[in-house]
Amino acid sequence: MVASIISVGDELLTGLTVNTNAAWIASRLNLAGIKVREIQATGDEESGILRALEFAADHSDLVLVTGGLGPTRDDITKRSLCKFFNCAFRQDAVVLEDIRQFFMRRGMEVTEVNRRQAEIPEKADVIRNPHGTAPGLVFRQNNTLFVAMPGVPFEMKEMMDHQVIPSLKNKDRKQFIIHKTILTHGVGESALAELIASWERSLPETIRLAYLPSPGVVKLRLTATGNREKNLVDTLNQEIEKLHGIIPGYIWGYDDDTLEGITGQILKKHSLRLGTAESCTGGYIAHRITGIPGSSQWFNGCIVAYANRIKETLLNVSPALIGNHGAVSTEVAESMAAGAKKALNCEYAIGITGIAGPGGGSKGKPVGTVCISVAGPSSVVSRKLRFGDNRERNILRAANAALALLKEKLESDLGRAK
Repeated sequence: MVASIISVGDELLTGLTVNTNAAWIASRLNLAGIKVREIQATGDEESGILRALEFAADHSDLVLVTGGLGPTRDDITKRSLCKFFNCAFRQDAVVLEDIRQFFMRRGMEVTEVNRRQAEIPEKADVIRNPHGTAPGLVFRQNNTLFVAMPGVPFEMKEMMDHQVIPSLKNKDRKQFIIHKTILTHGVGESALAELIASWERSLPETIRLAYLPSPGVVKLRLTATGNREKNLVDTLNQEIEKLHGIIPGYIWGYDDDTLEGITGQILKKHSLRLGTAESCTGGYIAHRITGIPGSSQWFNGCIVAYANRIKETLLNVSPALIGNHGAVSTEVAESMAAGAKKALNCEYAIGITGIAGPGGGSKGKPVGTVCISVAGPSSVVSRKLRFGDNRERNILRAANAALALLKEKLESDLGRAK
């Protein structure tokens, strides 16, 4: 099965909204073994929607459309679908009742505009929407299946996960697509490519490799395609095992793993607590940690010590230490970590200070200089790094480096904890 995705909305063409819906849908289709041939974005114009539908219908088994099903004047996808499939509207009693119940639960009256959302193209089947007022629509023409869904992300995702994908999986599967992503840290994309060049050249024809670099992390995505699912899984696992033998020190996780999640699991398993003292990252490390549900079980808190006087008063960093070594130094990072351990009453603490940029650098400490320390129960490990001159990327890379150093420290202290 080959799929096309069509995203409708003027906001997607002006740069005001990132088309995250299409990326999410593509990932779900790939996991279901469905190849995505193209992604189109078009504005809220009937002619553009019709062109996109005609183009997709010519060479796709499945066409997924999002956006433009709402009640306002600029929502014209449903009208365009009627024109494309040459049909009129009918009122659907089940959809109308769903809309009434939706507003009743919120203590609101159904307006005439919302009642019109129960008008459904005659040739369409309905996907009920428990989280909104716009139902999904299903059309069949020749050998192509068309599915139109709301553009509101959580409404669309509900339909995809609970109705669209399960119905597609029930069809006979002639080919499987399996992805596995290996997460690496501490090595750049080009250096990594050199290290694994021989392994990459020897990959079976059924497996493709893609490099996905981001600040501080390079992902290696393996995609296996074939008609025997178990054979594909076995082959992928064998290749990953070979890769471990080549770059064991750089691999830290797989697929949706995060450094904060992995380190959190280790801390939780051993009933240990963490705190952070952050300067150049401004609390970003703590933000990532507290994005994990249940992180309060192992994370005590954060002190954002941006100004030197906060380092001195809240973290007990000596003014003489700052005067002798500078605020951006491994000595100050170590003192920040030690101060956070005491102030936040935790066994482990991260101290981080640096020059994120774009200004503030010097010849001896250029923009991108970052010093990180992780203090444990009985020892401290520190690292001085040099990144680039982009502030946002420097903060991302510094946070990744700090969490990677924490993982390294935990595994050194506790063994290869999982």
